[in-house]
Amino acid sequence: MFGDRETGSAWSFPPIDELPDGDDLIALGADLAPETIIEAYVNGYFPMPLSGARLRQRSGRIGWYSPVRRGVLVSGDLVVSRSMRRSARRFTVSVDLAFGDVIRACGDPSRRHGWIDRSIVDAYTTLHRQGIAHSVEVWDGDDLAGGLYGIAIGGLFAGESMFHRRTDASKVALMALVELLGPDPDRLLDVQWVTPHLASLGCTEIHRRDYARRLRKAMELLPPDVFRPSR
Repeated sequence: MFGDRETGSAWSFPPIDELPDGDDLIALGADLAPETIIEAYVNGYFPMPLSGARLRQRSGRIGWYSPVRRGVLVSGDLVVSRSMRRSARRFTVSVDLAFGDVIRACGDPSRRHGWIDRSIVDAYTTLHRQGIAHSVEVWDGDDLAGGLYGIAIGGLFAGESMFHRRTDASKVALMALVELLGPDPDRLLDVQWVTPHLASLGCTEIHRRDYARRLRKAMELLPPDVFRPSR
Protein backbone atom coordinates (compact mmCIF):
# COMPACT_ATOMS: atom_id res chain seq x y z
CA MET A 1 0.00 0.00 0.00
CA PHE A 2 1.57 3.26 -1.07
CA GLY A 3 -0.05 5.09 1.80
CA ASP A 4 1.97 2.99 4.25
CA ARG A 5 5.32 3.80 2.66
CA GLU A 6 7.69 6.52 3.73
CA THR A 7 7.85 9.16 1.01
CA GLY A 8 11.02 10.76 2.36
CA SER A 9 9.41 14.20 2.40
CA ALA A 10 10.62 16.86 4.80
CA TRP A 11 7.03 18.15 4.97
CA SER A 12 3.84 16.68 6.36
CA PHE A 13 0.20 17.43 5.56
CA PRO A 14 -2.66 17.31 8.08
CA PRO A 15 -5.39 14.69 7.53
CA ILE A 16 -7.97 16.22 5.21
CA ASP A 17 -10.89 14.57 6.97
CA GLU A 18 -10.01 16.61 10.06
CA LEU A 19 -10.02 19.95 8.23
CA PRO A 20 -12.97 22.29 8.83
CA ASP A 21 -15.08 23.33 5.87
CA GLY A 22 -13.82 26.59 4.48
CA ASP A 23 -11.19 27.65 1.98
CA ASP A 24 -9.87 25.10 -0.52
CA LEU A 25 -6.40 26.58 -0.04
CA ILE A 26 -4.95 24.89 3.03
CA ALA A 27 -1.24 25.74 3.17
CA LEU A 28 1.48 27.90 1.63
CA GLY A 29 5.14 27.33 1.00
CA ALA A 30 7.15 24.08 1.15
CA ASP A 31 8.74 23.02 -2.15
CA LEU A 32 8.11 21.03 -5.31
CA ALA A 33 10.56 18.23 -4.61
CA PRO A 34 9.24 14.87 -5.84
CA GLU A 35 8.94 13.59 -2.27
CA THR A 36 6.88 16.62 -1.24
CA ILE A 37 4.49 16.29 -4.16
CA ILE A 38 4.00 12.57 -3.55
CA GLU A 39 3.42 13.18 0.15
CA ALA A 40 0.78 15.75 -0.80
CA TYR A 41 -1.15 13.48 -3.15
CA VAL A 42 -1.23 10.47 -0.83
CA ASN A 43 -2.74 12.79 1.78
CA GLY A 44 -5.31 14.43 -0.51
CA TYR A 45 -3.55 17.66 -1.54
CA PHE A 46 -2.20 19.09 -4.79
CA PRO A 47 0.01 22.11 -5.54
CA MET A 48 -0.71 25.19 -7.62
CA PRO A 49 1.32 28.41 -7.90
CA LEU A 50 -0.47 31.39 -6.41
CA SER A 51 -1.36 34.25 -8.74
CA GLY A 52 -3.95 36.94 -9.33
CA ALA A 53 -4.78 40.24 -7.69
CA ARG A 54 -6.27 38.72 -4.53
CA LEU A 55 -3.04 36.84 -3.88
CA ARG A 56 -0.60 39.40 -5.27
CA GLN A 57 1.39 39.57 -2.05
CA ARG A 58 1.79 35.81 -2.13
CA SER A 59 2.48 35.49 -5.84
CA GLY A 60 5.30 33.13 -6.72
CA ARG A 61 4.67 30.90 -3.71
CA ILE A 62 3.17 27.43 -3.86
CA GLY A 63 -0.33 26.85 -2.58
CA TRP A 64 -1.48 23.42 -1.39
CA TYR A 65 -5.14 22.71 -2.06
CA SER A 66 -7.70 20.20 -0.83
CA PRO A 67 -11.10 21.33 -2.13
CA VAL A 68 -14.05 21.02 0.22
CA ARG A 69 -16.02 19.80 -2.80
CA ARG A 70 -13.62 17.57 -4.71
CA GLY A 71 -14.19 16.75 -8.36
CA VAL A 72 -14.07 13.07 -9.29
CA LEU A 73 -15.08 10.87 -12.17
CA VAL A 74 -16.67 7.73 -10.77
CA SER A 75 -16.13 4.48 -12.63
CA GLY A 76 -18.87 4.02 -15.22
CA ASP A 77 -20.07 7.64 -15.12
CA LEU A 78 -18.19 8.96 -18.16
CA VAL A 79 -20.64 10.42 -20.67
CA VAL A 80 -19.61 9.31 -24.15
CA SER A 81 -21.46 11.10 -26.93
CA ARG A 82 -21.79 9.93 -30.50
CA SER A 83 -19.33 12.60 -31.61
CA MET A 84 -16.79 11.33 -29.07
CA ARG A 85 -17.14 7.81 -30.40
CA ARG A 86 -16.69 9.04 -33.96
CA SER A 87 -13.65 11.07 -32.92
CA ALA A 88 -12.17 8.09 -31.11
CA ARG A 89 -12.15 6.26 -34.45
CA ARG A 90 -10.49 9.22 -36.15
CA PHE A 91 -7.68 9.69 -33.63
CA THR A 92 -4.98 7.43 -32.29
CA VAL A 93 -3.98 7.35 -28.62
CA SER A 94 -0.65 6.76 -26.88
CA VAL A 95 0.63 6.82 -23.30
CA ASP A 96 3.81 8.58 -22.15
CA LEU A 97 5.03 9.05 -25.70
CA ALA A 98 5.17 12.88 -25.55
CA PHE A 99 4.87 13.92 -21.90
CA GLY A 100 6.92 17.07 -22.39
CA ASP A 101 4.83 18.21 -25.33
CA VAL A 102 1.60 17.58 -23.43
CA ILE A 103 2.54 19.46 -20.26
CA ARG A 104 3.92 22.38 -22.25
CA ALA A 105 0.71 22.54 -24.29
CA CYS A 106 -1.33 22.48 -21.09
CA GLY A 107 0.89 25.29 -19.80
CA ASP A 108 0.58 27.48 -22.89
CA PRO A 109 0.60 31.02 -21.42
CA SER A 110 -2.02 32.13 -23.93
CA ARG A 111 -4.60 29.80 -22.38
CA ARG A 112 -7.23 31.45 -20.23
CA HIS A 113 -6.75 30.89 -16.49
CA GLY A 114 -3.40 29.26 -17.15
CA TRP A 115 -1.56 28.26 -13.96
CA ILE A 116 1.13 25.84 -15.14
CA ASP A 117 4.41 27.71 -14.86
CA ARG A 118 8.02 26.61 -15.33
CA SER A 119 8.28 25.34 -11.75
CA ILE A 120 5.34 23.00 -12.32
CA VAL A 121 6.65 21.82 -15.69
CA ASP A 122 10.05 21.04 -14.19
CA ALA A 123 8.63 19.30 -11.10
CA TYR A 124 6.21 17.07 -12.98
CA THR A 125 8.76 16.27 -15.67
CA THR A 126 11.00 14.95 -12.89
CA LEU A 127 8.07 12.89 -11.59
CA HIS A 128 7.51 11.58 -15.11
CA ARG A 129 11.10 10.38 -15.25
CA GLN A 130 10.45 8.58 -11.97
CA GLY A 131 7.37 6.84 -13.37
CA ILE A 132 4.87 8.80 -11.25
CA ALA A 133 3.55 11.43 -13.69
CA HIS A 134 2.01 10.25 -16.94
CA SER A 135 0.48 11.60 -20.12
CA VAL A 136 -2.18 10.38 -22.51
CA GLU A 137 -1.69 11.71 -26.02
CA VAL A 138 -4.23 11.95 -28.83
CA TRP A 139 -2.89 12.11 -32.38
CA ASP A 140 -4.34 13.22 -35.68
CA GLY A 141 -1.89 11.55 -37.98
CA ASP A 142 1.52 12.84 -36.89
CA ASP A 143 0.05 15.92 -35.18
CA LEU A 144 -0.53 16.09 -31.43
CA ALA A 145 -4.26 16.91 -31.33
CA GLY A 146 -4.78 16.86 -27.57
CA GLY A 147 -3.97 15.11 -24.35
CA LEU A 148 -3.84 15.16 -20.59
CA TYR A 149 -1.36 14.52 -17.82
CA GLY A 150 -1.56 13.57 -14.17
CA ILE A 151 -0.18 11.60 -11.26
CA ALA A 152 -0.64 7.85 -10.73
CA ILE A 153 -0.07 6.60 -7.19
CA GLY A 154 -1.66 3.36 -6.06
CA GLY A 155 -5.24 3.35 -7.28
CA LEU A 156 -5.32 7.15 -7.60
CA PHE A 157 -4.99 8.98 -10.89
CA ALA A 158 -4.96 12.70 -10.21
CA GLY A 159 -5.68 14.51 -13.45
CA GLU A 160 -3.86 17.83 -13.60
CA SER A 161 -4.73 19.40 -16.94
CA MET A 162 -5.77 18.63 -20.49
CA PHE A 163 -5.76 20.46 -23.80
CA HIS A 164 -7.01 20.10 -27.35
CA ARG A 165 -6.08 21.40 -30.77
CA ARG A 166 -8.78 19.42 -32.57
CA THR A 167 -12.45 19.11 -31.63
CA ASP A 168 -13.07 16.37 -29.04
CA ALA A 169 -9.37 15.49 -28.71
CA SER A 170 -9.20 16.16 -24.96
CA LYS A 171 -12.45 14.23 -24.46
CA VAL A 172 -10.94 11.28 -26.29
CA ALA A 173 -7.91 11.49 -24.01
CA LEU A 174 -10.19 11.28 -20.97
CA MET A 175 -12.11 8.40 -22.49
CA ALA A 176 -8.85 6.56 -23.09
CA LEU A 177 -7.72 7.24 -19.52
CA VAL A 178 -10.94 5.78 -18.12
CA GLU A 179 -10.43 2.66 -20.21
CA LEU A 180 -6.84 2.35 -18.99
CA LEU A 181 -7.91 2.63 -15.35
CA GLY A 182 -10.48 -0.10 -15.78
CA PRO A 183 -13.78 -0.76 -13.97
CA ASP A 184 -12.53 -1.25 -10.38
CA PRO A 185 -14.80 1.02 -8.27
CA ASP A 186 -12.06 1.48 -5.67
CA ARG A 187 -9.88 3.33 -8.16
CA LEU A 188 -10.09 7.10 -7.81
CA LEU A 189 -9.98 9.48 -10.77
CA ASP A 190 -9.51 12.96 -9.31
CA VAL A 191 -10.26 16.05 -11.43
CA GLN A 192 -9.77 18.62 -8.61
CA TRP A 193 -12.70 20.96 -9.33
CA VAL A 194 -15.75 20.29 -11.50
CA THR A 195 -16.12 22.79 -14.33
CA PRO A 196 -19.22 22.89 -16.57
CA HIS A 197 -17.16 21.10 -19.22
CA LEU A 198 -16.18 18.30 -16.85
CA ALA A 199 -19.72 18.07 -15.51
CA SER A 200 -20.96 17.46 -19.06
CA LEU A 201 -18.59 14.47 -19.20
CA GLY A 202 -19.99 12.93 -16.03
CA CYS A 203 -17.69 14.33 -13.33
CA THR A 204 -19.29 14.99 -9.96
CA GLU A 205 -18.39 16.50 -6.57
CA ILE A 206 -17.87 14.68 -3.30
CA HIS A 207 -17.13 16.13 0.12
CA ARG A 208 -13.53 16.28 1.30
CA ARG A 209 -14.22 13.71 4.03
CA ASP A 210 -15.66 11.27 1.48
CA TYR A 211 -12.66 11.89 -0.74
CA ALA A 212 -10.36 11.00 2.19
CA ARG A 213 -12.20 7.72 2.70
CA ARG A 214 -12.01 6.84 -0.99
CA LEU A 215 -8.36 7.86 -1.16
CA ARG A 216 -7.43 5.46 1.65
CA LYS A 217 -9.06 2.60 -0.26
CA ALA A 218 -7.36 3.62 -3.50
CA MET A 219 -3.95 3.57 -1.80
CA GLU A 220 -4.42 -0.15 -1.18
CA LEU A 221 -4.27 -0.81 -4.94
CA LEU A 222 -1.48 -0.88 -7.47
CA PRO A 223 -1.58 1.39 -10.52
CA PRO A 224 -2.65 -0.21 -13.80
CA ASP A 225 0.29 -1.91 -15.52
CA VAL A 226 0.61 0.90 -18.06
CA PHE A 227 1.23 3.42 -15.25
CA ARG A 228 3.55 1.36 -13.06
CA PRO A 229 7.12 2.64 -12.73
CA SER A 230 9.58 0.40 -14.51
CA ARG A 231 11.92 -1.43 -12.18
